[in-house]
Amino acid sequence: MQLQTLLTALENYSWRTQQDDSLDTTSEITAIAYDSRKVVEHGLFVAVPGTHTDGQFYLADAAARGASIAVGEKISAATTQTLPLPYIEVPNVRIALADLARAFYGYPADQLCTIGITGTDGKTTTSNLISTLFDTAGRRNGLMTTANFKMAGQEWENATRQSTLEALEIQEFLQRLVSAQVPYAIVEATSHGLELGRVHGCNFDVGVVTNITHEHLDFHKTIEAYRRAKARLFEMLDPKRDKGINAHPVAILNRDDVSYEVLKPYCQVPILDYGIDTPAAVRAVDLNLGAQSTSFRVLLPDGEAHIETRLVGRFNVSNSLAAIATAYSQGISIADIERGMASVSGVTGRMETIAEGQPFSVIVDYAHTPDSLQKVIATLRPLTTGKLILVFGSAGERDLQKRPIMGRIAAEQTEFFVITDEDPRDEDREAILQEIAAGASATGKREGKDFLRIADRTQAIAAAFEHAQAGDTVLLAGKGHEQSIIMGREKLPWDDRRVAREQLKKQGWLA
Repeated sequence: MQLQTLLTALENYSWRTQQDDSLDTTSEITAIAYDSRKVVEHGLFVAVPGTHTDGQFYLADAAARGASIAVGEKISAATTQTLPLPYIEVPNVRIALADLARAFYGYPADQLCTIGITGTDGKTTTSNLISTLFDTAGRRNGLMTTANFKMAGQEWENATRQSTLEALEIQEFLQRLVSAQVPYAIVEATSHGLELGRVHGCNFDVGVVTNITHEHLDFHKTIEAYRRAKARLFEMLDPKRDKGINAHPVAILNRDDVSYEVLKPYCQVPILDYGIDTPAAVRAVDLNLGAQSTSFRVLLPDGEAHIETRLVGRFNVSNSLAAIATAYSQGISIADIERGMASVSGVTGRMETIAEGQPFSVIVDYAHTPDSLQKVIATLRPLTTGKLILVFGSAGERDLQKRPIMGRIAAEQTEFFVITDEDPRDEDREAILQEIAAGASATGKREGKDFLRIADRTQAIAAAFEHAQAGDTVLLAGKGHEQSIIMGREKLPWDDRRVAREQLKKQGWLA
């Protein structure tokens, strides 16, 4: 694509070159990259600032690898004198990356019905449910979530450790959907993804929220800023946007959650609300919450559906309602909704059972926030005849405030727990565990008797299994589907499910 064509996507920019006449805007740009190691000959390098470094430090590397031009935010006059390649200065480099990406890939969102799902908990489950309901109705769709990707009948795990990918990857994915003639894109939109402009240019037709609770205050600083980031999804819904496709703009809000009143003022499109406890357009009644399945009736504006699903827990009823409301809003029939919900077997790393012949239950779940941890424990409690044993931690370089809160929840709601690593990153792993333990100790629980601190997650899981007896439930929380654990800057291979099976076999249990 010609550089000049790409530049039309940028609203405000200026040149920074050693020689003002050294740039040929008719030159062809072969690719875009924000990692200098991925730059190719005649490529465009976008110098994005990161947590630990800044793309501006890699301009020389990008030039050496063949980049024709770089894009980034303001640089110093001294740096301009030594620029190794022409530089386009923009006010917001992340928005520029998104704009350049969607131009480079031919504005794919304008040819798709795009559905964005946000919330603190339940985004991945809800996204997968929506995808299943659309599949059941014969509506081909693509899926991008924390746990998995799906496109044209193929599905693969998300091993990036990013819930919402960078704008470049998102726009490329959308373009692949267009090329494969897949009309629907379902995209998990995290608060980071919204705040950092990763989903800028997705031109969402449908916005869905699960809930908004305590999370990511390390990044957003205040709960108000966190909620404001979530609201950006609903600001992006434009009732005047006409893509010329069969998309019905709508905001799907949770009437049971505080997010309803927070997000409602930002919605310019029609609202379709859902709920269990509160009267809503899409409401679940007659809930039957079992150990292996769930059933309920859904009251809809023009009928009702009878839902039977293998998903368990009240929180999954809420996730199901969000998906049902989304499908209903796009004209999917009640019959297809019922068939689709009945076909769902579960989502990887969400309330996943590990059975190797042991006489106690082992559950792997992604719960890593105070609210999600409480909900999973509340679901498992009535299904457990013995003790509830928990293995959990809290991520390094993330929300510090939630650590003692989660320690308190573990102390108050389980009989025994082991505090362990969950991606310590560059933080002192023992210090993280101590901050969690402080919340538990404040309730009167005693280390060594009521709980253990074991940094090594393998040893922590083994210790929990050693404490477990027949009828107990061991919940391994926080990692879920993830395939790595981050120690320092390094991602080490990890899978709670694999480790659980290995430790159960070591202890002599056979499936």
